[in-house]
Amino acid sequence: MAPTGGNRFVCIHGHFYQPPRENPWLETIEVQDSAAPYHDWNERVTAECYAPNTAARVLDADGYITALRNNYSRMSFNFGPTLLSWMEHARPDVYAEIRRADQESCRRLGRGNALAQVYGHCIMPLADQRDQATQVRWGIADFAHRFGRHPDGMWLPETAVDRQTLEVLARNGIRFTILAPGQAARVRYDGRDWEEVGQAGIDCSRAYRCNLAPGVDVTLFFYDAEIAHGVAFAGLLNDGRNLARRLTDASAARHADSLVHIATDGESYGHHHRFGDMALAAAIESIDGAGAVQLTNYAAYLDHVPVRDEVEIRENTSWSCAHGVERWRADCGCNSGGHPGWQQAWRAPLRQSLDWLKTHLDEIFERVGARVLHDPWAARDAYATALLQRDETHRAEFLERHAIGRTHSRERSRIWKLLEMQRYGLLSFTSCGWFFDECSGIETVQILTYAARALQLAAEFGANLEPEFVHRLQAMRSNLPQYHDGRHVYRQLVRPQLADGSRMAAHHAITSLFTAPTPLTRVYAYRVTAVDSTTEHAGSAVFAVGHARLVGDATEQSEDFVYAALHLGGHDIHCAVAPSTPKIDYPQLKSELLATFFGEPLTELVRRMDRAFGGTFYTLRDVFVAERRRILDQVMAQAMADCTAEYERMVTNNRRLLDFLAQAGVPLPEELRIAATFVVQRRLEAATERLVSAADGAAATLAAWSDATRWRITPSTDGVRRLLDEAVTVAVSRIGADDTASGAPAPALARAHALLDVADALALRLDMWGAQGRYYVLISGDGGRRWPTAVIAELRRLGERLRFRLREWQDLAAHAA
Repeated sequence: MAPTGGNRFVCIHGHFYQPPRENPWLETIEVQDSAAPYHDWNERVTAECYAPNTAARVLDADGYITALRNNYSRMSFNFGPTLLSWMEHARPDVYAEIRRADQESCRRLGRGNALAQVYGHCIMPLADQRDQATQVRWGIADFAHRFGRHPDGMWLPETAVDRQTLEVLARNGIRFTILAPGQAARVRYDGRDWEEVGQAGIDCSRAYRCNLAPGVDVTLFFYDAEIAHGVAFAGLLNDGRNLARRLTDASAARHADSLVHIATDGESYGHHHRFGDMALAAAIESIDGAGAVQLTNYAAYLDHVPVRDEVEIRENTSWSCAHGVERWRADCGCNSGGHPGWQQAWRAPLRQSLDWLKTHLDEIFERVGARVLHDPWAARDAYATALLQRDETHRAEFLERHAIGRTHSRERSRIWKLLEMQRYGLLSFTSCGWFFDECSGIETVQILTYAARALQLAAEFGANLEPEFVHRLQAMRSNLPQYHDGRHVYRQLVRPQLADGSRMAAHHAITSLFTAPTPLTRVYAYRVTAVDSTTEHAGSAVFAVGHARLVGDATEQSEDFVYAALHLGGHDIHCAVAPSTPKIDYPQLKSELLATFFGEPLTELVRRMDRAFGGTFYTLRDVFVAERRRILDQVMAQAMADCTAEYERMVTNNRRLLDFLAQAGVPLPEELRIAATFVVQRRLEAATERLVSAADGAAATLAAWSDATRWRITPSTDGVRRLLDEAVTVAVSRIGADDTASGAPAPALARAHALLDVADALALRLDMWGAQGRYYVLISGDGGRRWPTAVIAELRRLGERLRFRLREWQDLAAHAA
């Protein structure tokens, strides 16, 4: 790394993390209404933070965009492995930009900006050494899979640390980690005597060696807490230039080869602070422009500046608990501050209950695993590779290395169940479960859900641990009367999520009443083969009967079920499921049930279903959330159509009266106002949908808006704004593909202008984030394409409407076709 910037260095680190939110039976995140209008919190925080930082806007003094910058390419960062696993599939565009940023920093600095993270975000000092090693090794394996290299550094969850944790890092090839300055106990500068770190604190601009055992050490960086606090809590992101000034001023006051660095939650840059991504981009531009210091990352700094100083840490400390690590095992007084009077005494019994469970899970794993695995704990350490690549080839290679002898389907399934039991046992210690104020919060419920999955898998090996586990949760006292204690939290919020093959089959059966099943389909983390299926209608009733085979992705367990499902109308559904066994003559059962459906009262069909299947039945409540809501939308469609028709009739028949009342300045009667608002909203959204799909709804959109303005009603424009925003993005992305050789403006270019015209007429301020990104790539990365002069003029006009002011426009004009 070339020593530019006066041998003074600055590093900005962001810890980007969301707790794992997946339903462990479905292996997907179910809808989280608290994240609305987004599907879930991962999606929301990605839209507000992770995505914007891949293309942060750099503004001029007038607020126009002069460039887009991938902040990750200029900052140090780590992402939680479980978050990246979600992002890889849910937002592959953002995922690709994060990886590209690391590659770019490798080329520029010789070392990548990305750090690894402990896999499950557990509090490492509260884990035993074996679990610490697995968490670190899984984190390394995940990082290497995604970034194509061994990590130099690793982020510790909540920076919680003890010497054993650091030794595990060092023995697994990790060079450094980052801590808070208060976690340093003693320091020795440049070989001098040891001294206690007192009120003055440690010099955060140096790197320190922490000796752990003969020949074993790790480098520690202690971030500048004052500046980091300013970023996270004190408004330094209100203006990125102020952040740049604080960093460069701090560097100027330090010695040569100093490193001024900060570490905060990465969500500060956009989620916690709106436009924080832009402030960060402005800070980076300002630092680069001034040239007084060089932006770097930790590994590149270590390549340039030798570590001369030594440090000893304060054991069992963290950056987010003034009492060490007590926040994750006691009512220490640390909380969000949002609920005065609430207690967190539930934290201790939660920790104790999970520790008890983990002890029993480990005993089962070691005892049963020894029969099928050469070394169960080595297999667990290596299991990350099978999690990352679940294809048959990689799973077979894993079994070839770790399984004893040749494995048949039953033995394979037992091995996967043992390893999945361990995975969910580890995930149940995710730190967020203790961090907040109430044991019925979504974070605590999430880790209890992981524990429930581990309990279910343990039962497969003859260990019925759930009753004792739930009994132990009684000591968890809730702050909310409806939950009382941990037993009620578990029974009300966790147990309803439990799923097994029967529930998966029931879900498949009920959804087949509304969508015809295909021969091979998926029910979340299960592959479903329709061995046989029949769906019949009689009046408003629908009846489905079938035989399905379910195979779990994670465990490879294969189960056959027969089912019958009856839709009586509305939301009334009755479903029965049973394992397919030789005792059940499926062809005969199917024939009898179909004959009953067509020839007997439906009540008789229900009775025969219950007798044939053993009396256990399922309803719409047992369908998983997304499909349940889709079914309810279908069920409510007719009712909504009737309501819509009635409202339309009211508005159409009273249109002249509505106009007269508006002209006379008379407020609309409440009944007419409700009807008119509903109708205008519906017409506005319907017309906009036609506009974005077929380009013929502009007049109708404007007409609906005219009615709203004239009648002084205020429809919600959120849906219209979203539709127009997406349509402008699509139009801009197609400009480069249009044939503009004739010199005529590209059709997509004209369409983008037309859509923006509608938005202007409706006085809607579009987000335009997607359109701006596509436009910037089009203009700045077009590989020297020569555009006709007329097209360049329209491109520039579009750019101005998208709030750009670019130097690249001059280059386009200079190379016009």
